[in-house]
Amino acid sequence: MRILLALLSGSLFGAGLFVSGMTDTTKVQGWLDVFGDWDPTLAFVMGGAILPMMVAWHLTRGRSPLAGGTFPALPKPEFDRRLIVGSVLFGVGWGLAGLCPGPAVASLSYGGTGGLVFMAAMLVGMGAAPTLAARLDRFESPA
Repeated sequence: MRILLALLSGSLFGAGLFVSGMTDTTKVQGWLDVFGDWDPTLAFVMGGAILPMMVAWHLTRGRSPLAGGTFPALPKPEFDRRLIVGSVLFGVGWGLAGLCPGPAVASLSYGGTGGLVFMAAMLVGMGAAPTLAARLDRFESPA
């Protein structure tokens, strides 16, 4: 049952990304082009994701999910070197390619070679991240 719910949730998410145009790289890059031909539709897609998630976090605080265990707590807001470097790399990749992980997976079936190259590069980056993080940690000064 969990696998079926995950499949349905992922399919709904992918369909939402497709319908909202977030798998179109020019639309995403249009959002980032604030001094050119700016396209504000991504703000509505983000709001459509953030607002329900805020409600879900509020409603599930202190409750147990149906399958057992507990819902994860809200993450602590910690700004460290790893978060900043990761955010910068994510933003640069998003701006250059016009895709982030969700839309990249959703566009695999029709994205052509560009989508496949992006997905391969993303997987390589995810695989290299622990090694790069360990190297960054060595440069951090002791507290």
